[in-house]
Amino acid sequence: MAQGLILALDQGTTSSRAMLFDASGRIVAVAQRPTNQRYPEPGWVNQDAAEIWETTLAVARDVIHSIGAESARITAVGIANQRETTILWDRGTGRPVAPAIVWQSRQTAALVDAIRDRGMADVYRRTTGLVPDAYFSATKIAWLLDRDAELRRRAEAGEVLFGTVDSWLLWNLSGGRHHLTDPSNASRTMLYDIHAGDWSAPLLADMAIPPAVLPAVRANSEILFTTDPTTLGVEIPVAGVVGDQQAALFGQACFAPGQAKNTYGTGSFLLMNTGSAPKASRHELLATVAWRLDDRTEYALEGSIFVTGAAVQWLRDGLGLIAEAAAVEPLAASVPDSGGVVFVPALTGLGAPHWDPAARGTVVGISRGTTAGHLARATLEAIAFQVRDVLEAMTLDAGIGVTELRVDGGAARNDLLLQIQADLLGVPVVRPRSVETTALGAAYLAGLATGVWRDQEELATQWQADRRFDPAMAATERDDRYATWRRAVDRARGWAGGA
Repeated sequence: MAQGLILALDQGTTSSRAMLFDASGRIVAVAQRPTNQRYPEPGWVNQDAAEIWETTLAVARDVIHSIGAESARITAVGIANQRETTILWDRGTGRPVAPAIVWQSRQTAALVDAIRDRGMADVYRRTTGLVPDAYFSATKIAWLLDRDAELRRRAEAGEVLFGTVDSWLLWNLSGGRHHLTDPSNASRTMLYDIHAGDWSAPLLADMAIPPAVLPAVRANSEILFTTDPTTLGVEIPVAGVVGDQQAALFGQACFAPGQAKNTYGTGSFLLMNTGSAPKASRHELLATVAWRLDDRTEYALEGSIFVTGAAVQWLRDGLGLIAEAAAVEPLAASVPDSGGVVFVPALTGLGAPHWDPAARGTVVGISRGTTAGHLARATLEAIAFQVRDVLEAMTLDAGIGVTELRVDGGAARNDLLLQIQADLLGVPVVRPRSVETTALGAAYLAGLATGVWRDQEELATQWQADRRFDPAMAATERDDRYATWRRAVDRARGWAGGA
């Protein structure tokens, strides 16, 4: 078993990837294919669930084929996935019955307003640990069912199934035999009682969501089934399933309370391990399940930032300032500072700790001397400032001071961003040797269930730093610049609501 390989399927918002890891955590093979997003109306973000599955299947087959006879060494499959994205499909045909509503989409904001109008917001918060928001799956399910009476009838009859992306992949990998999810993904639906560890009947009733659509909840690290031979061509145990941000927390070996990581992706997600009990937030952060191993559940505080890497994509695709995302670093480095420009990238509203769906992207401080370099640098600073917003709230809620921030995700390769981040936080920022911690976390969970690794202590010894970025900015300058950032955020808030 110690010589086994783990196939990690990392299904994200903009691509599907497959990675093979060996027992040392080294990447043996990788394949990636892009996925498309659709924007049918302002604030709406949809995907084709069939494409999500087809690209995931393709990359899995690609890496299996790439190692030839060595594929016999694949011991298990682990899955990490974009969370909250909502898929409904036909139990009989296995085909999607509606577009997948992506976590970023604001199309169900009116249903969140209705929750507040019913006086139920605190009930959702106490039960699920989440701040009611269109980000989560509950309102997405209700929105789809409310628009189609026949779809609702079929859902109540058990003919239509709901799943976040993990459930959709599990269903397809099993050949339609298993409708499952895990606690980390279930805790992001706004329908899961994180204290009882089960779906909440009162919240399902409040949203008029039939329980028949829901998957069964299993632990994050256990053998669930073996893959249908018609999918991957071989039968492999599926033994690890986890939401992408919790996967990164696990892959960063943040196993002790107070350890924290930030993942820079389309958005950014800062999670802190809070141990065996959920921490109620006084600053509108999220209490969420980190993972459940055997009968032991561990929790995390999370701050979700909607737009970070997506802001760089906007510089590329919307403004044409850069030809590729990586070009933002040299462009931002071409100027010593942002020249007084502050960019609040509230392109789909503001997430934690503000939770303002009416906020919109704002650029202030422009002068005749403003250049593309200043806007690029302001974009990197905006990413770092948003992380500081969350980390300040998180340390107050947890009552634990963070001594370092472990980072990963695509933008963690950007040295300038990480130095700006350390300067604006005032704590070291540490990049691991492998920034592919999302896929690695899924692999670790699958490998624990199949004997590739003994325990979390063994995994912790594999984590190694690549580079440490220490703060180089004076505290007074740091705080002055943060105060300016907060003024800019105030101007962005409520914009779409006319405030």
